[in-house]
Amino acid sequence: MKLISLASLFKSRLGLVGLSLAILSLLAACKGEERSNPVYRIGYMNCNTEPETIARFGPLTAYLSEKTGLKFEAVTVNTEDFEERFNQGEFAFTHTNSLLYVILKERSGLKLLASEKRGQFGARSAGTIIARKDSGITTLADLKGKRLVFGPFMAPTGFVAQYDLLLRAGVDPEKDLAYYAVPPGSYKHEKVLYGLLYGQYDAAAAPALDLEVMTREGKIAADDFVVLAQSVIIPYCTFGVGKDVDSKVVDKVRKALAELTPESTAEFAGERVKVLKAAWVDGFEELLDSDFDPLREMAKRAKMPPYEEY
Repeated sequence: MKLISLASLFKSRLGLVGLSLAILSLLAACKGEERSNPVYRIGYMNCNTEPETIARFGPLTAYLSEKTGLKFEAVTVNTEDFEERFNQGEFAFTHTNSLLYVILKERSGLKLLASEKRGQFGARSAGTIIARKDSGITTLADLKGKRLVFGPFMAPTGFVAQYDLLLRAGVDPEKDLAYYAVPPGSYKHEKVLYGLLYGQYDAAAAPALDLEVMTREGKIAADDFVVLAQSVIIPYCTFGVGKDVDSKVVDKVRKALAELTPESTAEFAGERVKVLKAAWVDGFEELLDSDFDPLREMAKRAKMPPYEEY
């Protein structure tokens, strides 16, 4: 049997110690790189479907990475899960409707970043209550005993604004309507308009923007409907950011959004894509938190979140 000398054994152990130290140093370097190059996740509220949301906002997310030199990743989130997942720390930035912004502002300290511009009202929109022109319905009071279809429960201009309009006109949706409903599944705003057009309901809660877009696309005709009431204009979809995100990072994102033009592109799914066109957005505008106060008042009167017990 060949004997191993103490000197060679000592050297081999030193080699193992050196290798271990090298591995630990490499792991520490990787962790340090992760800390210096974090991934900032943006939670995008699903409007219709997850694939549609990614197709719309994937290029915008890629643009923010290219423009700022930071790493951004898109996360799709259902409306009803948004608050919980944000509070669990799944994402630091948010893209939501204006009601979700108000909820997260009040309950979680979300900060306002920028609001998207789209359609005739820019960074704002309105809620309307409409009926078929041949229905004989001309006022909100005429809706007592009638059937009405709302948009999604959390939609500022598809539910909250219209619920408030009815209450202020002396029509209690819970008592005075024969029936009201919210369409199930995706594409709820379109289902609202088609449900009214084809006679399933007597009236509908329609966002002014959807009326504008669907008319422009030839899906409906403006002459088919009469507008019974329209709310004041309130902020539309909005970017927010968690209160703990570094202010330098926030400033970079705000600047990048402000500098977007119709010609701005980003690499997405193997091609250069026009960012605003993909997102169905005309641009971004900085609003004040006080611009959301009319929506807050609507939500309070309707006892909607975050004022359920107001």
